Amino acid sequence: MKVLLRCALLAVCLVVVCFPEGCSVNAQSSTMWQQTYGGAEVDASTSLVQTSDGGYALLGFTRSFGEGEADAWLIKTDEQGTMQWNKTYGGTKEEGALCLIQTADGGFAFVGHTESFATEKADDLWTAVSDIWLVKTDENGNMQWNKTYGGEKAEYGSCLVQTDDDGFALTGHSEGELWLIKTDSYGEVEWNQTHGGQESKSNPYGLIQTLDGGFAFVAGTYPDDDVFVDFLFVKTDEQGNMQWNQTYGGERMDYGTSLLQTLDGEFVLAGCTDSFGAGGYDFWLIKTDNSGNALWNQTYGNENQDTNPSLAQTADGGFALAGYTHPDLADLLLVKTDNLGNMEWNQTYQGQAVSGLPSLIQTTDGGFALAGTKGFWSASTDDFWLIKTDEYGVVPEFPSWTILPLLVTATVAAVIWKHKLHKNAKQQAY
Repeated sequence: MKVLLRCALLAVCLVVVCFPEGCSVNAQSSTMWQQTYGGAEVDASTSLVQTSDGGYALLGFTRSFGEGEADAWLIKTDEQGTMQWNKTYGGTKEEGALCLIQTADGGFAFVGHTESFATEKADDLWTAVSDIWLVKTDENGNMQWNKTYGGEKAEYGSCLVQTDDDGFALTGHSEGELWLIKTDSYGEVEWNQTHGGQESKSNPYGLIQTLDGGFAFVAGTYPDDDVFVDFLFVKTDEQGNMQWNQTYGGERMDYGTSLLQTLDGEFVLAGCTDSFGAGGYDFWLIKTDNSGNALWNQTYGNENQDTNPSLAQTADGGFALAGYTHPDLADLLLVKTDNLGNMEWNQTYQGQAVSGLPSLIQTTDGGFALAGTKGFWSASTDDFWLIKTDEYGVVPEFPSWTILPLLVTATVAAVIWKHKLHKNAKQQAY
C-alpha cells in the first residue's frame, strides 16, 4: 500500500510539474487546431476571412445541403472553429462561390456564378449557362440582395473587393475575356471593362484596389483551352482602363493565382511555374516594381506538383504561401519566407486534400489559418477543411487539451503495473 501511495504521489507531482497552470493548456488549445465541415456529398471550400469578432467565415459550395445541384455555402465559426451558423444560397440548378469578404457594415459579400438565376441565353435545355453572381448578406448570413452580370456567353466570377467608396469591384471570365466590373454599394453597375486579345485568358485572381485608386489582378494566358503559356499581371486606372500589363514565364506552363501591393507601391505576385523550379509545378513568388518589372523571383517545391498558392504578407515583412502539394494524394503546403522570398520554414498538412484554390490568412495572434477541401476517398465525399496554426505553422497531432488526460492515464497505468509487480514479488518471497 505504501508503494501505491508513493506512486500516486509521484503521479500528482508529474501533473503539477508538467502543468503548473491549467489555464495555459486551454490557451494553447485555442491557437492550434483543425476542423472539417460537411455532409454526405461533396462540399468544397474556396475562401476564408477572419471576422471582426476573432472567429472565421468560410465560403464554398455544397452538394450535401441546399436547394439544387450545388449551392453556395457560407459558414461562420468562433475563434476555435466551432460552427455558429451556416447558410446556403442558390436555386434548382448549379451555383458556385469563389471569393468572400467581410464588408464595412459587418456583413458579408461573395462572388461566384449562378445557373439558376442566369439570363436566358441557350435554346438547348441541356446547355449549361451561367452569369457572374454577387451576393450581399447581413452579419448573420441572411441575404440582403443579389445581382447577376452576364451577356450572351457563359460568365464566371472569381474575385471581389470592397472599394474605397463602399462599392464593389469584381473580376470574372467570359470565354477568353477577362471582365472587371465596378458597382455601387447595392451592386448596381457603374462601369465594366473587358480585357481580351488574340490569346485566351484564364480566370483572373488576386484582385486588389491599388494605392492610386486603380485595380490590379493576375491570371494566365493560353492559346487554346488546354495549355497555359504565361503568368499575366494587369494594372488598370480607377475606371478599369488598362494602364499596362506584364507577362512572366518560360517554355512551359506558368500562371498567376494571388497578388498584393506593399506599402511602398511595389507588388508581390504568387502563382505556379512549370518552367522553373525543382520539377513539375512549383509555387512561384515574384516581386516587382510599381510598373510590374520583376525585381526578384523565387520558387518553392520539389518533384511533386505544388499548385495554386494563396499569398499573405506577414507582420515581420515577409510572406507566406499556401497551396496544394501532390505526392500521391494532395496535402496542404504552407511556406514562410523573409522579405526577399528566402524560405524560412515550411509545413505540410496531410488529409487527402483535393485540388482547388486554398485560402490563407495571418491571424491576429500571429499564427496562420488555412482553408481548403479535405477528401475522404473511401466515402467519395469532400468537406470544408479549416486549419489554425501557431506562428511557425505547427498544428498538434492531437488536440492539446488531451495531453493532461493522456498523462494522468499513463501515470495511473504505471502505478497499477508497479503495484502488481510488488505484489507478485511478495507472493514469490513466501
